[in-house]
Amino acid sequence: MGLISGILFGIIFGVAIMAAWARMMTHRTSKRVAKAVDMKLLGSLSREDLIKICGDNFPQWISFPAFEQVKWLNKLLGKMWPFIAEAATMVIRDSVEPLLEDYRPPGITSLKFSKLTLGNVAPKIEGIRVQSFKEGQVTMDVDLRWGGDPNIVLGVTALVASIPIQLKDLQVFTVARVIFQLADEIPCISAVVVALLAEPKPRIDYTLKAVGGSLTAIPGLSDMIDDTVDTIVKDMLQWPHRIVVPIGGIPVDISDLELKPQGKLIVTVVKATNLKNKELIGKSDPYATIHIRPVFKYKTKAIENNLNPVWDQTFELIAEDKETQSLTIEVFDKDVGQDERLGLVKLPLSSLEVGVTKEMELNLLSSLDTLKVKDKKDRGSITLKVHYYEFNKEEQMAALEEEKKIMEERKRLKEAGMIGSTMDAVGSGLGAGVGMVGTGIGAGVGLVGTGVTSGVGMVGSGFGAMGSGLSKAGRFMGRTITGQTSKRSGSSTPVNSETDGSKQQ
Repeated sequence: MGLISGILFGIIFGVAIMAAWARMMTHRTSKRVAKAVDMKLLGSLSREDLIKICGDNFPQWISFPAFEQVKWLNKLLGKMWPFIAEAATMVIRDSVEPLLEDYRPPGITSLKFSKLTLGNVAPKIEGIRVQSFKEGQVTMDVDLRWGGDPNIVLGVTALVASIPIQLKDLQVFTVARVIFQLADEIPCISAVVVALLAEPKPRIDYTLKAVGGSLTAIPGLSDMIDDTVDTIVKDMLQWPHRIVVPIGGIPVDISDLELKPQGKLIVTVVKATNLKNKELIGKSDPYATIHIRPVFKYKTKAIENNLNPVWDQTFELIAEDKETQSLTIEVFDKDVGQDERLGLVKLPLSSLEVGVTKEMELNLLSSLDTLKVKDKKDRGSITLKVHYYEFNKEEQMAALEEEKKIMEERKRLKEAGMIGSTMDAVGSGLGAGVGMVGTGIGAGVGLVGTGVTSGVGMVGSGFGAMGSGLSKAGRFMGRTITGQTSKRSGSSTPVNSETDGSKQQ
């Protein structure tokens, strides 16, 4: 009896163990399958889907496996940061301080660094992607994050007050493109090109604090500084614009690394329809501004008391990179002091065909950032005729030289007090000659005009203007980073101008 009981017990115990083992294996298999399904689903998500799930600050290597983590490089950067920070401080002071003066908005008589140190916290490199290996070049995209502890104090002087402003809680999120020009002599690198990619959108967050005073001492000061920082970043560093830095004292031709005009865009601002009225009495007095680079901004004449204005004015703008740049069109209501924006829209140049004239009607928006759009009301539309012409090599070099002359002329006019800022929107009399570089369009005769007319002197320097300018000579061939600040106020309002130098096509 005991033997039979022992056999039965053993059989039952063995079956129980086998059943438990089978159940455990089935459970593990189902978990693996479920995990594999989740991984497959995650791998199929687009970058936009990942941004919604993870937020804007996710490392680039999550959505792009080509980005490789470089923990060893972050350790090395942490050790070297005290020396790098000291050298970078001198470079920033020498390079950026002249830009602050050039981009200084009207109403501010002096803008410079009072204190500048980069602190003890090194930037963090989230990932690196080797983009291409061209002959003699290596191109890398570097995903950077910096939540440092710098001590940055700006000395701001206006007609009514002088006050030091401290930039606190500085955070930078961007992907930088670095191009190394190789050489056959030590240190084997003859030049470095640095730019910030427009996508994903660079971010510069900070807060402003008045040291020993109040920000309200100078009306609109916070917005002015925000716009100045934003414009410097966008018009100097955002790809395709870049900084070219020679290295090692090796004599080398870096002209191929610098950005050159690629073509011109001939834009006829035809009319606007059903604009939003901003006046309590009567109707708005609308005018339009257009630009590819903010530093070359042109405006139409103002049409008084009309929500369906017809301008029919033609302008010519230089394009450096058709694939990445866009035409920005803004419509304003001309008013006493600061003009109010009625709407804006952006047209990617990549959507245009070379040598083809195209007429289009574009709906105006309250903001280019759809997440910030609160007013969903119809703002009307604007009708344009656009024609993109691509330069040959000779026209390209001629346009580059003419562009430099126009920048120098704008700087001279600003110093003479004839315009409030090199960023002021003017009629096409200033700089219109750049586009007419032997293209044979229109009259069929190639022209290279200086495009500076006496009407430019009529451009005002209203205190409400938030524009800034680009006149930095040297290796800066660039454009602004679209920085976002913690006190962002929106886009600048052009200074009122009485000039009407538009050239009819």
